[in-house]
This record gives sequence, C-alpha cells and structure tokens, in this order.
Amino acid sequence: MSTEAEIQEARAVTKYIRSSPYKLRLVADLIRGMPVVEAERILDFSSKAAAETIRKTLDSAVANSENGRLGLSADELYVSEIYVDEGPIMKRWQPRARGRATRIRKRSSHLTVKLAEIPEEE
Repeated sequence: MSTEAEIQEARAVTKYIRSSPYKLRLVADLIRGMPVVEAERILDFSSKAAAETIRKTLDSAVANSENGRLGLSADELYVSEIYVDEGPIMKRWQPRARGRATRIRKRSSHLTVKLAEIPEEE
C-alpha cells in the first residue's frame, strides 16, 4: 500500500554541538525550504561560525541520499526540515565579588537536517 503521502527523505543528525541552539537556529532559518544547491551557496558565504557545522551536516545528508534508498544527487533535493534541539548543558561556576559565585551555562545542541526530492510541477 503505497500512497503519495509517503515521502522518502534522507537525513543526517549531529549531536552535542558546542554552540547554543539560538546561534544555530539563526543560520538554520536561512536555508529552511531551499534547494540544496542554493542552501550550500548561502552557507559558504555566511559569516556565522554555525554555518560551517550546518554545512557539514547538510553534506552528510546529501551523501546519505546519494548512497541510500533515494539515490538522488544534490540537484534534485531540497531542505524539507531542519531543526535544532537543546543538548545537555554543562554548568560551571565563576567567582565574583564578596565571595559569591555566578553560574555559567555552556550550552550544546542537536542538529537534524532532512532532505526530500523536489516535487514535480504540473
């Protein structure tokens, strides 16, 4: 029983990225819904440090598509989903005045990129 609702997709996940989810989401929002070739171009010229991590994960998803069930090249794919979840937070302490301490939160993230075939226009 195969329906049109079943969309095959390739995905890649990068976990425990030492960057805050907020910083990664700024870049992820730029490429959501774009063709892969255009998304790669945007990431190459982005000045954000998170763009390099997202580019590596995008390349991994494209490789998974080419070598997996889909067998599609980057020209035929678009970024169907990209989302950033919070990872574990390392808690550290910084000494302050009068014997006090302030908590430092070193945030981490989990990045998921899903690619799907560009739909045929009728």
